[in-house]
Amino acid sequence: MYDIDLYAQIGDLKEVDYRNTLAIAALIEILISKGFIDRTEFAQMAKNLDAMSIEELKLLRNH
Repeated sequence: MYDIDLYAQIGDLKEVDYRNTLAIAALIEILISKGFIDRTEFAQMAKNLDAMSIEELKLLRNH
């Protein structure tokens, strides 16, 4: 019974991840269409954040 419960929870997480990804993509597209950011700027920031360690991200968040 535990296995079935675990699979259901994983399925729920996939749905939540999809919805969160969709919301983030929509926000990015709105920001780009309104001229607040451009795709190059967004891509560079994503690359920079991806290269940072957890500690660097924590420091960035606290500033």
